[in-house]
This record gives sequence, C-alpha cells and structure tokens, in this order.
Amino acid sequence: MRCLLSWCLLAVCSSPLIAENWPSWRGPNQNGVATGKNFPTEWSTTKNVAWKVELPGKGSSTPVVWGDRIFVTCGIEGKNVLLAYDRAGKEQWRVAVGSEKVGKHKKATGSNPSAVTDGKYVFTYFKSGDLACVDFAGKVVWQTNLQEKFGEDTLWWDLGTSPVLTNAHCVVAVMQTPEKTGTSYLAAFDKATGNVAWKQDRDLGAPAEAAQSYSTPVVLNENGKETLIVLGADHVTAHDAASGKELWRVGGLNPTGHKYFRSIASAVVSDGIVVAPYARGENVTAIKLGGSGDVTKSHVVWQKNKAGIGTDVPTPAAVDGRVYLLTDKGDVTCYDIKTGEPIWSGMPEKNRGAFSSSPIVADGKVYITREDGKTFVLAQGSEFKVLAANELDGFVVATPVFTDGRILIRTDSHLYCIGG
Repeated sequence: MRCLLSWCLLAVCSSPLIAENWPSWRGPNQNGVATGKNFPTEWSTTKNVAWKVELPGKGSSTPVVWGDRIFVTCGIEGKNVLLAYDRAGKEQWRVAVGSEKVGKHKKATGSNPSAVTDGKYVFTYFKSGDLACVDFAGKVVWQTNLQEKFGEDTLWWDLGTSPVLTNAHCVVAVMQTPEKTGTSYLAAFDKATGNVAWKQDRDLGAPAEAAQSYSTPVVLNENGKETLIVLGADHVTAHDAASGKELWRVGGLNPTGHKYFRSIASAVVSDGIVVAPYARGENVTAIKLGGSGDVTKSHVVWQKNKAGIGTDVPTPAAVDGRVYLLTDKGDVTCYDIKTGEPIWSGMPEKNRGAFSSSPIVADGKVYITREDGKTFVLAQGSEFKVLAANELDGFVVATPVFTDGRILIRTDSHLYCIGG
C-alpha cells in the first residue's frame, strides 16, 4: 500500500512535465528547451493552423501554459489585462491589473513582461509597476505596485524583465540608473500573501544607461538550495533565493566603462555554466557556477569579444553541452558550452528583418522566429542545416511556446496555435 501511495504521489508531482506545461517565457526549465516531441516543422497562414484568435489589445509578452489554460497579457482600454484561454483558443476570462503605461519604443508595449505560473496562481507584472497574483478562476489574490512602494521607474525605455518564482516567493529584478526616485534592487514577495519577504539592493556602479537592464533572472535549484542568477549593470550576480543575499559576482563585462551597454537578453544556465550575452552583441561570457565573493578571475571559463559575436535582444538556449546564440540579424551559432568552440553557424536567409524572439530547442531542432513572422527550423545536429521556413502574418517579438505537440506564436494582433 505504501509503495502504491508513493507511486501516486510521484505521479502527481511529475504531472507538470507529463502535461508539457510552459510555466515561464523560457519554458519548463528556463533554458529555452521544450520537453516534448513531434512538434510541427511546416506551416503557413493556411496550412497546419489548429486555430487563430484575435487578441483584444497590444502586448509583447510570451504566453504561458499550465494544464488546459493559456495565459497572456495585453493593454485594453487603458488597463493592464491578464487573459485566460483554453487549449482550443476560447477566452475563459480576463482581469484588469492597474492602469496601462504605454510603451515608448515601436516594438514595445506596457505589457512586455511575461506572466509566470506555478499551477495554482498566475503572477503578472507590467510597465506601470503593477504586480499581481491571480488564481486560475480569474480572481486577484493580491496586488501591489513596485514603483509606488520602492520608487519610480528610471529606465530610459520600456520595462521588460519578467517575474520569476522560487519555492516560496515571486521575485522581480529592477535594474535601472540610480536616481533620487529609484535604485536597483531585487524584491521577493510571498506567493500567497504578497507581503515583501526581502529586498536586496543591487547598485553596482555601472555608468549611465549601462546600469539599466531588461533581462529576467534565472532560478536554479541544486540539491534543494535555490539560487537566483541575475545579468545586468556590467555584472552577473548570484543571490540566495531565501534572503536575496549576494553569493558571488562576475564583472568585466564592460571593461571600457561604455555608458550605453544596457542589457536586454537574459543569461542562460546549463551544464553548470552561466552564459551571459552583453555589450549590445559584442560580448559573451561563460561562467562556472559556484564560489563566493568576486569570482571574475577564477570562474570565467571563456569569453568572446567582437562586434556581432553575441546577441543583444534574443536570449540564448542551452542544453546537453551546447548553447545556441541567435543574433539580432539572424546569425545562429551553436557553441560547446564548456569550451566556447563553435560547432556550427550560419544565417538561414539574408534579410534586413530583425530577430527579437528567442530561440527554442525542441525535439532535435532549433526554431527561430523573425519579427516579420517567419520561423526557420534548423537541425540541431553537427552542421548548420535549414529544414523549413514558415511564414505567418503579423509582427512578432514574443517567443514561441511549445507544448503537447503544438506551437503557440503570438503576433502583434493574434495568437496562433500551430499543429494538428
């Protein structure tokens, strides 16, 4: 009986992976890698589209999925809104979370950050500073505003960092130029109540705009101990997830003190190594996890410094000893994550269009989506090989979502579900 009960408990605890949930914008393991198989490789506006729904407002966030629910954010009639759809694309409910603060950049909106879910609650964050916890029935459990609580947003552009979840907390990174009304910090909120669990300042002396970051932290869970990895302000820092205390840091990402090296792409972690793109695509740094204090000299395992070598906006994907970097212009390089040696590289198509969406590795393939809605499918193997090129109508900056053999692609006006 005990064996049967243990098996049942294991099955319940394992169900999120079986269901192929997509709880955060970078997938179930925060590394841009899908867990399932048999995803479509060919589609168009009229081919292999299971459904398509028109979104009621503008947003740049990536959808998240849990069970039979798809969650996405946008601005509607001056309000920040979280919407829930079922797996057939039918809207189930919508809830407003504060007043919308519209985007400045042509690619951006007040709904750039992606939601995150633990299967019980959905956590949303907006440019207005509004952070909320919403249950799966669409009821707001708690709501707060970071800018009212801790100081105004001093970013020059549009807030882009997404909230992340630890076992106990919802954590938000605010990385901006320190001024009288605002500073840089990490803040953790109790998931059930919204009470502030801790707040850790993160002012690292980066000059001017270099102090500003739009990246999202990565949550690591190693032997039951949770760590937050944060990229921005010319550094990568690691923090104890329970207290926010800094554990270690790596600097040297901006040795010349460039004033305008704000960071957009987030770090990715795999095989015990953090890969941090920086300097508007001119720098990529690989860091061995661990240590304490300033580990710049001891823990940097490889670094590349050259214009166009890295990525400015798309966040890399990494798995099984490889890291996949997509530049804003569409160059893709697969590196050995431990040595930095290139395994293959190439550009699927010469085009002036840019890439803002991040690459996804799924079932032996790499998917990259250009802003004009064209998705290229590449072989993950030992050489650069384009398997397919698929076009959709619309402007795309959100990252595709891969779950249960289907792909969700959000454009500026619609949500597509690709697959049978």
